[in-house]
Amino acid sequence: MPSDQESLKTLVQTSGITSVNVVAWRDLDDPEAGGSELHADEILKRWAAAGVAIESRTSAVPGRAARVERNGYVANRRGGRYQVFPSVILNGLFSRRSHRPDGVVEIWNGMPFLSPLWHRGRRLVLLHHVHGEMWQMTLPGLLGRLGWLIEHRLAPPFYRGTTIATLSNSSQEEIGDRMHLRRVAVVPPGISPSFVPGDDRSPTPLIVAVGRLVPVKRFDLLINSFIEVRKKVPTARFVIVGEGYLRTELEEMIAAHGAQEWITLAGRISDGELLALYQRAWLVSSMSLREGWGMSLTEAAACGTPSVAVDIAGHRDAVMDGHSGLLVDEAQVATTISNVLQDEELLGSLREGALKYAQSLTWDSAALKLFQLLSEKR
Repeated sequence: MPSDQESLKTLVQTSGITSVNVVAWRDLDDPEAGGSELHADEILKRWAAAGVAIESRTSAVPGRAARVERNGYVANRRGGRYQVFPSVILNGLFSRRSHRPDGVVEIWNGMPFLSPLWHRGRRLVLLHHVHGEMWQMTLPGLLGRLGWLIEHRLAPPFYRGTTIATLSNSSQEEIGDRMHLRRVAVVPPGISPSFVPGDDRSPTPLIVAVGRLVPVKRFDLLINSFIEVRKKVPTARFVIVGEGYLRTELEEMIAAHGAQEWITLAGRISDGELLALYQRAWLVSSMSLREGWGMSLTEAAACGTPSVAVDIAGHRDAVMDGHSGLLVDEAQVATTISNVLQDEELLGSLREGALKYAQSLTWDSAALKLFQLLSEKR
């Protein structure tokens, strides 16, 4: 039986797709890059290795080159945070037919690029989750309401005939319920084979959380939960990995509680440092308001580290509740973490379940399934 890598190469050769343009809000080098950008890179480098010529188009990255080659594909980065959307749309509408690619992939991250208006050929939309309440958290007032209106009401009719891929069954349900889009396929993300169990678990309880320091991740609530955990488990330590514009506010919050010695804001760290943290941690946690999946939860699971996370769409698929971790209401996060840390039998069972579940998720499978969706003739 051929591997997923071999099947992808065969499909590329028979599909008639030799060139693909990808449009997205941010590039992987962006200081605020997160799971969506990591996902795109994992997929695109596999497509490129299978023989597809790929160019991605995103907003500019401050202080970085406008054009860069990465993992076999080209990243073209121009324009401001919001300028990139009209720029891509106008370029698509008025580009010469001879310059158009065989396929287009649109990564819809809140604000759409309206690819069905300007590309009539084969296309695929990656929509990891509905942004919903995130609009008012990031753009309060009129702009937030306008963003919500575009995402929920104005843009969806243009995408009725376009195949959309999302990461989880729970996100698929939300896209159907809130945006009334029905042609939605579920393609779970993979886990890098570099994430493996280690031999050096922390001797005292260590809880790790990973994500951008922005309102939707709700690290303020997680810090409050950590403070409650510390009262019940006095030896517990906590590390938050990630960077963002809320860093100063979170540092002040930690200092106000006198928690600097046992809550660490690690910032952006290397892949090797992140792996070591996952391997040493007893648990990972997330109180995010919105997630398409929860990649940090499955990366940690591959290291044998289970999770305690809020019960939201996306997390419901990234975590096998009761097996690879526990999903709870936000008010129960602190109590649940405390209970798991003090229950050796439960913690051991969750570690075994996390490893078993993680083995079913591969990037090669995700890349093959997404290219199958793109190559379908309509």
